[in-house]
Amino acid sequence: MIKLGIIGCGNMTDSFLDRFHNVNDEIEIVAAVDIDLERAKKVSEKFPGTICSTNYSKILDYIDAALVVLPHHLHHEVALNCIKAGKHVLLEKPMAITELQCIELIKTAERKQKILMIGYVMRYHQLTLGFKDALNKSTIGNVFQLSIWTEQYTKYPEGHWANFAKTLGGGQLFSHGCHYIDLLMWFLGKPVTGTHFGTNFGTPWMEKEGTSNVSIKFENGSIGYHFGTWGARGTRLGYSFHAHGEKGMLEANFGENKLILHQLDRKPKILYSSSKSIKQTDNELLHFATCIKTGSLPDTDSRRSLQSLRVIWKLYESEQKNLVADLRGLGLNEVEKVLKLKIK
Repeated sequence: MIKLGIIGCGNMTDSFLDRFHNVNDEIEIVAAVDIDLERAKKVSEKFPGTICSTNYSKILDYIDAALVVLPHHLHHEVALNCIKAGKHVLLEKPMAITELQCIELIKTAERKQKILMIGYVMRYHQLTLGFKDALNKSTIGNVFQLSIWTEQYTKYPEGHWANFAKTLGGGQLFSHGCHYIDLLMWFLGKPVTGTHFGTNFGTPWMEKEGTSNVSIKFENGSIGYHFGTWGARGTRLGYSFHAHGEKGMLEANFGENKLILHQLDRKPKILYSSSKSIKQTDNELLHFATCIKTGSLPDTDSRRSLQSLRVIWKLYESEQKNLVADLRGLGLNEVEKVLKLKIK
């Protein structure tokens, strides 16, 4: 059993905590930390005997691994200290808010031979996995356009850390869109050029963009698109992926938990459907446990996670200059070169 400590219990709702019981053959929750002790105690109510504290350093002697769920600007310091203490870390996305912070985490984890896995949980969703498998099997032939929509209404209270660029790390694209830049690269490969247009019109509580549009051209000639907003007062697409290929269109409808094949002059074909709520967090935690036990590289390892963040930073930079971003050298298999340039 892997003894896990949860650092940051602010989002630990009852439904989320219940999911930990689905992985209790592999992981044992032994500690909970939050600056609000009552939130940590809420975890203890679900897992009797859990150590509760307002100081994460107090639990390090009792755990093998940490799940770090904190405001973005705290990721680097807390995760780094956990790794230095010899603990494996599942770190919520995004990894950190600067490139150098990310690199320090990566190098420290490698030096200490500890797993540093980033919480890109959408990689572990059953629909996402089915979508990727269908693409790999050329179900729709060569893909020339892949679009991802995430339409939601997210308004944090006035003064909340997520409203400000300094603590969030950017805007909606950096905080939430990082999931989908990661997925576009996983689906389509190496990016070549791209553009980003963001606005806080419609989301005035956000210092930076609350609505984001990204277009990326990939080395194989395909185009990836992501539209995300925290200002949706209504939605039809909700969360959905559409891939257009030479043989048809593949749709992942997350609202209905369906994977659908669309082809001209044919009725839509359901490739996958589930009436049950898909618990991607369970899959993510089980994968984390497997990586710890086997020493294998996580599917959402820290190096690949740095790549997707570098794409976002480059898109931000080019947007400010009203330019098309040159994304070459930031794609898959290029991160080792980047690391050698930054750290001896």
